Amino acid sequence: MKENLNFLFEIPVKMMERAVKFYESVFNIKLSRKMLDFPTGSVDMACFPDSLEQPGRNGALIHQPKDIITPSDVMVYLDSKLNCIDQELARVEKEGGVIITPKTFVSKVIGYMATFIDSEGNKVSLLSKK
Repeated sequence: MKENLNFLFEIPVKMMERAVKFYESVFNIKLSRKMLDFPTGSVDMACFPDSLEQPGRNGALIHQPKDIITPSDVMVYLDSKLNCIDQELARVEKEGGVIITPKTFVSKVIGYMATFIDSEGNKVSLLSKK
């Protein structure tokens, strides 16, 4: 039986409105805003859309109101919605991001990869077959 390792990711953001605009524009998607209440306080988040073909693969932007966001070695890899990263990369810099690794062929199995810094300073990679 072929199984998929489910995962969830959080991308910390300082300015939620700016980050939501960045990701919605770059990926041409609509994020779902939610406020979750925890014993330690409320958390403002914007969830990426789910996929019925790949359940359990989801993530969200998480508002970090304090300046506690620091560079990290953790890398988030997002699949291209179009399975070709060219259009998404073309929107990165228009929305305040910086491309640090242009589209690069990795292997026949993985396909292509590109890495950018988002509007909040997070390093994110895109993957696609084309």
